[in-house]
Amino acid sequence: MDFTIQNYKDTRSGFGDGLAELGKKNEKVVALCADLTGSLKMDAFAREFPDRFFQTGISEANMIGMAAGLTIGGFIPFTGTFANFSTGRVYDQIRQSVAYSGKNVKICASHAGVTLGEDGATHQILEDIGMMKMLPGMTVIVPCDYNQTKAAVKAVALHEGPVYLRFGRPKVPNFTPADQKLVIGKAILMKEGTDVSIFATGHLVWKAVEALSILAELGINAELINVHTIKPLDEEAVLQSVRKTACVVTAEEHQRNGGLGDSIAQLLALKMPRPVEMVAVNDSFGQSGTPEQLLTEYHLDTMDIVEAAKRAVARK
Repeated sequence: MDFTIQNYKDTRSGFGDGLAELGKKNEKVVALCADLTGSLKMDAFAREFPDRFFQTGISEANMIGMAAGLTIGGFIPFTGTFANFSTGRVYDQIRQSVAYSGKNVKICASHAGVTLGEDGATHQILEDIGMMKMLPGMTVIVPCDYNQTKAAVKAVALHEGPVYLRFGRPKVPNFTPADQKLVIGKAILMKEGTDVSIFATGHLVWKAVEALSILAELGINAELINVHTIKPLDEEAVLQSVRKTACVVTAEEHQRNGGLGDSIAQLLALKMPRPVEMVAVNDSFGQSGTPEQLLTEYHLDTMDIVEAAKRAVARK
């Protein structure tokens, strides 16, 4: 796969642009936002389809309830706010009105993880993937760049059932194909390798790409898989890769507990026990700082993936 950086864009813009395009193609798509239209890049949809856009104000629980109700009329609602408010503040409403009821609501969350940056710990939710993946019937998707986020928006609109779509604030390398089609539940093999399997998601996919060349210089031939769908996990892709490499690194901008690494370790414990090293936040809240400072501080950077791979190979 070509890892050329096309440009630098924020994944939240991929969401906004994808939603605006989707609105033109499907009149059943509606959008709701809790007073963060600009931050979620939902401006274009709001301008072009004012009758299908609902500004709920700072009332996230009400927004989720409205979205659940709209599905009864056959609409496909996309809700938008910060990840902390999309999950932690409204967990009861999501559990009862969306997941338990099996409603076709798309919960779209920006400003996730430590790359939110200077807003600090209160906004840098690192538990949301775990909270959402534990809900029965909830699909959880974490795209890696602008192009993949845009593709994910289109994919979840066609998916029947509740979805949690997680993306972020900073401008990051945009390197996946512009014309890609995202298939929910199917991981993407980005580079074949024989020595260690690296499963990465979200912003850390690019960090894993950077780690590949460093590992190659160390004589480690790493395989890289982009796991954009945390749930349902592509078990076949995981097992096929690990059967070949016999050791694993997982990389994510989330707590170690409850995230991608947790899901892969559980799968391997049941079906193919192998050494697993996790690059993730270790039972800690975030803090204020630039995205790059915080990725380094919380050991989520390129060299952390390199060191994890070295440890995994040594444990074989």
